[in-house]
Amino acid sequence: MMQRNTTVAQKSTKCAANFVNRVDGASGRVTTAMSKVTAAERRVLRLVSLARTNKEIAVELAVSPATVKRHLENILRKLQLRNRVDAAIHGLMIAGCPQQSGSDCPLEVWQRERAAAE
Repeated sequence: MMQRNTTVAQKSTKCAANFVNRVDGASGRVTTAMSKVTAAERRVLRLVSLARTNKEIAVELAVSPATVKRHLENILRKLQLRNRVDAAIHGLMIAGCPQQSGSDCPLEVWQRERAAAE
């Protein structure tokens, strides 16, 4: 079981490193991959990053849960993400640090550590 957890963690780290490569940390802009995502899909991605369920997102955006599911499928395909967790991390990376705390932000610290490791 421990080996499986280590393997999962390594794969997650690789995925997260790919996210960093897609985000321009200096300006907050994203590469062309994000430009393919529609405004509705961006709204869904933002709410997924806030740990909302499909049902909660549907209520907030006044759409059906099936529409939310379709938007999420499109996001995963367009951004080449594997699952909802990857999408949430990607959304957080795009949004930047929620507290605007600068260099102490956990996302920024993580991003710097990943860049240094490469």
